[in-house]
Amino acid sequence: MSATAVRRELAHRVSNGVSVSLFWDSVGDRLNLEVYDETSDEYFELDVPRGRALDAFQHPYAYRARAQALEFYEPLAA
Repeated sequence: MSATAVRRELAHRVSNGVSVSLFWDSVGDRLNLEVYDETSDEYFELDVPRGRALDAFQHPYAYRARAQALEFYEPLAA
């Protein structure tokens, strides 16, 4: 039996050509942020912690920078 993903948009905003959407996926109970900047034609997605979802929605570029920094500094397995 396979689970069917139910994805719901919880919040959406557009400002100065930047579209930000916050989604919840029932399979895995995950929150995901999608950002599209039509000026630069740049798109990115981030998984966001439940307790920080609204903050990430309001400040997506700060969360993107944090995610990139954690990825860069993540220790390699021996």
